[in-house]
Amino acid sequence: MNNTQIPGRRALLGLTALGLCLPALQGCFGVAVAGATVGALAVADRRSIGVQTDDEAIELKASNRLSKDIRDKAHINFTAYNRRVLITGEVPNEAMRARVVDETSRIENVAGVWDELVVAGNSTLTSRSNDTYITSKVKARFIDANRFAANHVKVVTEAAVVYLLGIVTERESQDAIQVARTTAGVRKVVNVMIIVSDTEARRVDSSVANSASSTSK
Repeated sequence: MNNTQIPGRRALLGLTALGLCLPALQGCFGVAVAGATVGALAVADRRSIGVQTDDEAIELKASNRLSKDIRDKAHINFTAYNRRVLITGEVPNEAMRARVVDETSRIENVAGVWDELVVAGNSTLTSRSNDTYITSKVKARFIDANRFAANHVKVVTEAAVVYLLGIVTERESQDAIQVARTTAGVRKVVNVMIIVSDTEARRVDSSVANSASSTSK
């Protein structure tokens, strides 16, 4: 990939650090900073703005569709990427698992579902905190390795299992898997990235760069 298409490492490190700190921010200042950070990252995302908007809406709808009995008994996370939904977490039985997957697949604009739910007791707060820490480590190592644009790969961690989402080339996919797999604390890596050709990746990156340039004028 042409180096001009990869955001500077300092800029990415700053955005990553800021993103990790956002949950601790309160009030209007936090909202403003969050908006600025999301906007900066969005211009380098290989998804179109329309698809990113759809993904955010899908996540919200999926969460809102959970009935009270499911919320009370299960721990479920939804991550939408390119109109496909990764479902992770724990449910008490197979019937509830099937119900969640079915209801999610019926949401408008959902093109597919990756079902990674497990039938087990809910994870502890300690386990979830550890997952957040692992995610931050993987992201930081992506930036440090500097083999691809780190924001092209989304990282989700559940029970020390790292899920990788994104629109990437075969080389980028293998690099991301290798970095994630060798990160301390990672138990397993699950690849749900969408592979495109080098030519298609360059075309998308060029389109994103042109769009960002037009917006800044």
